[in-house]
Amino acid sequence: MLYVRFFSSLAAAILMVACSPPPELIGIDNPKTPVASVESAVKQKVFLMTTRQPTETVGALYSDQRAPELGLASVQVSIPPTHVVGELERPKRLPPDPRTEFAVVEPTIYANEEAFIASVNRELHNIPPGKRDILFFVHGYNNTTSDAVLRLAQFVEDSGFQGVPVLFDWASAARLTRYVYDLNSALIARPRLPEISEIVARTNADGIDIFAHSMGAFLTMEAMKDAVQTGRFNATGKLQTIILAAPDIDMDLFRSQLEQIDTKFDRFFVLLSGDDSALSVSRKIAGGVPRVGASDIDELATLGVIAIDLTKVSNSSSGSHSKFAGSPEVVKLIGNGLNDNSRFDRSQRATRLDEVIGGIPITIAFE
Repeated sequence: MLYVRFFSSLAAAILMVACSPPPELIGIDNPKTPVASVESAVKQKVFLMTTRQPTETVGALYSDQRAPELGLASVQVSIPPTHVVGELERPKRLPPDPRTEFAVVEPTIYANEEAFIASVNRELHNIPPGKRDILFFVHGYNNTTSDAVLRLAQFVEDSGFQGVPVLFDWASAARLTRYVYDLNSALIARPRLPEISEIVARTNADGIDIFAHSMGAFLTMEAMKDAVQTGRFNATGKLQTIILAAPDIDMDLFRSQLEQIDTKFDRFFVLLSGDDSALSVSRKIAGGVPRVGASDIDELATLGVIAIDLTKVSNSSSGSHSKFAGSPEVVKLIGNGLNDNSRFDRSQRATRLDEVIGGIPITIAFE
């Protein structure tokens, strides 16, 4: 009966989806208008750490199948000169037109950790000292590698993040009806986080910001809990910010996770929205237990996190579940916080809150 209710809840959403998903586009250039020929396009290098298996499928790079070993890669994302903040101008057919659409080229698979770290360090070296940070992004449920790469690149561009983006690309099936598969894939990926943390720690990054979306927040919280229990949490002291956007986590479980973590980490943000349609479905699957990303802001604040309520934000081009990237004002707000750590420091919040929020219709709560 649970699955019957689940599929019934998803029926309306499925009917709204196009007959075929958008094409995979990694490594597909336009022979008539190559990415390199569009000089006004912004080029963004994105690094990948993945628990997916490689695939020969054109444009995919990685499949939905789980890999026994961690994969390391990078791609170059071309952002069109006509790009509008908050939009993701993804091609509906191939090849992409880099003059008006996102394109992803130059996929590179690294043979070992040393080659991956050296490439990350080269990118960090091109950034001014003091800004050499890594944004570690964990995607959510129902994502292909192309989906996650494009979303991260768009977020980095629109937020103005000045460091190097690194994607943790775990093995989502990228299908609405494979929720349980994705949940298990997240759990299977969790033991890889110590290895990933060790690799990231060996780079020359000055600081690390963690940004996790939806089910990726569940994976992140479980990994943090493990790290605290083994004494590895923020062992380098480089962790600056943790942001969970629309976390698809059982509220009771989240409370338990925070009790076990108990790090008193000061810059821990949760973005929630009461109108999140995806989390409404997730709540039904969970038997009615509220999800953190659609919970009560005051209840969240009592747990020690900084809760940011986006319910009244209505201009997201990516729907209610991805306001962090789809709303121009919200994505810029997050970027301001990531690029200027002092803006969200606890000592500054009481006096600078109005300056930080500006005219955005959001509410912030913290203890």
